[in-house]
Amino acid sequence: MNAHKSDWNDIHIAYQVATLGTLTAAAEALDVHHSTVLRRINALEERLGTRLFHRHARGYQPTEAGIMLTQAAENTQNDFNRLLGKLAGTDNQLSGTLVLTTVNNMADILLPLLAEFQTLYPSIKMEYAADSRILKLEHGEAHVSIRPGNKPKDLDYVVQHLGEIPMTLYGSKSYVQQYGCIRSLEQVVGHRLISTIEPYSQISAIHWMNSQVDPQQISLRVNDFNAFIPAIKAGFGAAPLSCWLAKQHPDLYPLIEPPVQWAIPQWLTTHVDMHRISKVQAFTQFLKQRFKAMHQQK
Repeated sequence: MNAHKSDWNDIHIAYQVATLGTLTAAAEALDVHHSTVLRRINALEERLGTRLFHRHARGYQPTEAGIMLTQAAENTQNDFNRLLGKLAGTDNQLSGTLVLTTVNNMADILLPLLAEFQTLYPSIKMEYAADSRILKLEHGEAHVSIRPGNKPKDLDYVVQHLGEIPMTLYGSKSYVQQYGCIRSLEQVVGHRLISTIEPYSQISAIHWMNSQVDPQQISLRVNDFNAFIPAIKAGFGAAPLSCWLAKQHPDLYPLIEPPVQWAIPQWLTTHVDMHRISKVQAFTQFLKQRFKAMHQQK
């Protein structure tokens, strides 16, 4: 049997004929010509190699095979109707799963905010996807993205400026006691610094270390920004940190006031097809309010 090759439209037509009893009634329900229904029924029976209907003057009566097909089609139709019912209004519901993607050094800042948001909207389940590779919104991998650095220029993205996170050099208490603070970035001679293996030229602090600092002063390079704080506490030297993040570690001390040019812009990004969904709107509005409050407290 070649049932798997059958056109689902033909099965739907057969279902209408079995339900309504005549070709004419099925044609009216489907808004097609009587001859179209007859041709599609005949073609389906030929492909299946079996009779689906007994032809009578008063109409079409399903055969045993027709009854089997009709029952399966009815179950499929019922499943489809239930699915439509679930989908109806989904975009306006403050429920389901919401996926946030960002770089992998934002967890300490964002996870407390996600917990607060879920307290406000307990029916929304959060997924936090932090990685060096930011997920693609156009592929449906995430609903919302927070991107640091240069403004995203992806087509079909809605991009909003979330704010700027100040950065400066931080060291441990013992480091500051031994090496002291600095008044300008030109006074860094003699200090021991921690940098990254990758150049990350879009991050001003890393670019400064790679271009302005003697390589002999770089005591350690790491492949993940999350290693900066453990490396500072381990005694390798000073490293550039987000001031918001550093506030959560009172045993770290700034070496200099945050250089204006080191501030990292944060871009709140959604895909145009997802931007107006209620849960996405609720989350983006919440984030903008919280980031604004954090800026006012800095």
